[in-house]
Order: sequence, then C-alpha cells, then structure tokens
Amino acid sequence: MKVHNKWLTAPLSAVLAAAMLSGCGSEKGDAGESGVTVLVGMSDDVLSTDPAAGYDPGSWLLFNNVFQSLLSFPKGGSTPQPEAAEKCGFDQGSSTIFRCTLRDDLKFSNGNPLTSEDVKFSFERALKINDPAGPAPLLSTIASIDTPDEQNVVFKLKVPDATFPSKIASGAGSIVDHREYDAGSLRTDGKAVGSGPYKLESYSDGKAVFSVNDEYHGTAKVKNSGVTLKFYNGDRKSLADALKKGDIDVAYRGLAAADIAELKESATADSKIEVIEGTSAEVKHLVFNVKDPVVGKLGVRKAIAYLVDRDALVQDVHRATATSLYSIVPAGITGHNTAFFDTYGDRPQPEKAKQALKSAGVEGKVQLTLWSTPSRYGPSTDEELKAIAKQLNASGLFDVTVKSVEYEQYEKDIKAGKYGVYVKGWVPDYPDPDNFTAPFFGEGNVLENNYENKRISGTIIPKTAAAADRTATEDDFGKLQDLVAEELPILPLWQGKQYAVARDGITGLEWTLDTSTVFRFWEIKKA
Repeated sequence: MKVHNKWLTAPLSAVLAAAMLSGCGSEKGDAGESGVTVLVGMSDDVLSTDPAAGYDPGSWLLFNNVFQSLLSFPKGGSTPQPEAAEKCGFDQGSSTIFRCTLRDDLKFSNGNPLTSEDVKFSFERALKINDPAGPAPLLSTIASIDTPDEQNVVFKLKVPDATFPSKIASGAGSIVDHREYDAGSLRTDGKAVGSGPYKLESYSDGKAVFSVNDEYHGTAKVKNSGVTLKFYNGDRKSLADALKKGDIDVAYRGLAAADIAELKESATADSKIEVIEGTSAEVKHLVFNVKDPVVGKLGVRKAIAYLVDRDALVQDVHRATATSLYSIVPAGITGHNTAFFDTYGDRPQPEKAKQALKSAGVEGKVQLTLWSTPSRYGPSTDEELKAIAKQLNASGLFDVTVKSVEYEQYEKDIKAGKYGVYVKGWVPDYPDPDNFTAPFFGEGNVLENNYENKRISGTIIPKTAAAADRTATEDDFGKLQDLVAEELPILPLWQGKQYAVARDGITGLEWTLDTSTVFRFWEIKKA
C-alpha cells in the first residue's frame, strides 16, 4: 500500500509452519477508560470505506479500527497473533493449507453474528471485485476457501506462502458482514460495518466519527470513548495550526518536516505539546525505466548512484525526520543489508561517476528529467528532486531538470513508459522483507519500470516465500539486494520515521507508531 502506510521486527514464528497459533485471552472492548473522545487530525484522505477498494494509508487506518482480521499485529511486534480467530496455523509440514478457528460469539457492530461464511465471503469478494485500488494482489495466492462449519475456515493456497499470515493480518484481511455488502460491487455510501473495536458513525469530506463498538470481541482494550478523525486534505499548515490552537488533540501523518521541527521546538518551550517519534518502514526510491534511451544505459544509472548524497537530502530537505537508506529492505526488517552503501558509498564520487559514463560510451553532459508528484508523496518531493538535480548538475556530468505533475497523470505516464526517472514512495502492507521485494521484482511489477531478473523472480522470491522461518531467508534477501544494487532498476533514498504530535493529556501514542503501521485508536487516552 502504497503511499500506503503504513509499520522492531521479529521473524514469523516457526510454530506457524508446524502447528497452530494459539489465541491470547480475549477481551470485551472496554467502552472508554477515560470516557473522553479524542480528536485526531491528518492530512491524508480516506479514499475508501470499503476494504475491497482502499489501498492507501488513510483507508487502512479506518479498516484497522473498524474491521477485524483473523490475525493482527500486536503493538510493538510484527509476528501476527490471533484476533477474530482463536487460533490459526499451517498444517503440519505444509505451507499451502492454512486453518483458522474463530472465537466464540463474534458479532458485527450491527449485532449480526460473524461466522466462517463472512470470512470466506470477504476474501472471495475482494478477489472477485479485483479493484485496481484494492488489496486483491495480496490475496492472489488463495486457490480456494472451505468452511466445514461456522467456526472453521480452511485456506488452500496455490503455492507455498509463509507470508500469508502477515497478509491477512493487514487491512487486506478485513472481514465484512455478507448481509451488508454486495459480492460483486463496491459499497459507495460512505458507511462501513465491521466487528472491530470501533463503529464508523459518520463519514464526510471533513471528518469521520468513530464510537466504541460494544459488540467487539477481541484483544484490544479501548482507552477512550471514541475518536473523531478530521481531514485536512493535504493542507499540512492547517493541520499544524489546528494542533497549536487546540482544535485537535493529535496530529498524525502528513506534517511536513519543517512543521515537525518547529513543533519539536514548541514542545521544548511549551509543555502543552509533545512530539512522539516512532519507527517506520516507509521508504522512498528513485525508479529507473530500464528501457528508456538515456537511463536504460546501466552506466548512466551507476553515475547517478555515485553522485546522490542521501545524507544531504535527509538533513537539508527532511530536517532529520528520515534516515539515509542503502538497501531495498529497510532497517528493522529481516534481511536488511547495506548493498548500495557497499557498492556506491555514502558520499558523492564524481570520478567513479565519470568512469561509469565513459564505460557506457556516453559523451558530453547527460540530459535528464526527474519526474515528481507532490500530490501523492508530499510537498517535499519536489524539493527533494530539485536537490538531487542540483547534486547531479554540480558534478558537471549532467544537465538535469525537474518536472512535477498531479498523481493521476503521473501514474498514466509511468504506465505508458513516458518517464525515464521518477519517484515512488512505499508504505508496507505488512512488516516482512517479501513486501519490499516481491511487488517490485516479482510478477506484476508495481514500479512499471520494465525491469526483470529471472533469478530474483523465478528463484529467490518463490524460495523465500515458502520459508516459514523468516530468519532463514536473510541470505537470499541479501543476494537479491546485491543483484538490485548491481543492476540498478531503483535507487533507495531514505527510510522515514513516524511522528505523532499531541496536546498535553494524551497518552498511548507510542503504541501506535511501529513498523506494522497500524495506528491503534484504542491505545490513545485523553486525560
């Protein structure tokens, strides 16, 4: 999900492959310890209230709080644990048969019982609708779903997929009431019926109102009496101003780096404001169309890799709200290495860049356009690419300009192969190295940059997908990253940090900012 997201990582337990995940003790949602509604503001929009369509950070924030999944990511962790399910796991010795047993007495917020029929319906519906902006690609390994009785669900997978538990613990695993949703079309009335800790009371362009779901039966313990989510529609200044004035209690997602830096200073001088920093696996890459007449030449791509100064970008553009990234798999995720640091270093090397161009038979300055879209990846995106252009031009080897277009046109042009170099952000769907590699280098390359390496797509990705012990995949993911660093279809730039800024009296936000990218409404308490 793709700036989607969304998310300290531990490997999936070997128990997943060997037996069953045992359920933790279930709890009825506590209908608000403090009895106070929390006002949360964000600049992202919620693009859909229907889990079969939404594949963006705002929509998944709604899904994670309104809908249950069979499994969920516990706070501070990345190993899926039972949620709507009492237990789940692969059959002994199999990575293709996955069984779940539901908790007793599950109900949707409207009082309807939640059974295996709803689970089957939800997954089959998402696959059938196959909305371009939906999660169907995450569920593509499902061959069939059996429901032997009301409490048991059996997934039969097309291929071994040890990441399946993580996929269904994400927003893609949201369970809907089969009586409330059409099997073949999306819901468009702005309503949502789930069995999660919250009910969606109302939804409009300006805000979404959530109340505590008294029918909820799961692991979350709710610490407020509801949440009102205010949308600032990309207006980061208004979001920051609203927090300062006390119009909202929490600002989450979308604050510009300068705003965060300013609010940190305010927090030092004013105890009424606190900046909470968390971990994140959100990343940003430069993407190269390998069939482009200019950057289709490996020597040109290598010259760019030798000249980009990530540390300068992080400091000057992002005000230290991100860290330099030298790998495809970010820090904190199993399999992370430093392939790009090892290959191209961490400082500009003009002489090596010059030699790379010479080896590719390139003479004279390289004429190049960097394409940007701030409407999707934030206002600093243009500034970031202008800084990269300046770095490349300073070498005397490039003549680079930057052009910026709105996101819809941007995506159309990428699909049509019109851009040589463009930017892509990525928020993971689930905190596993597979989610940073398979979408980019496997079947259905979401980068649409015409890159394929059959060793990666045909051997490494299938092999790692079948490994139940995720720590056992580190060497293979290391090889994958080394190959990508050598062939350069993309150049990693930075890994983000997550921030929430709160007024005095708000606690629990530290439990909403981890690599799972699940923003847990229920952990937030207002005194």
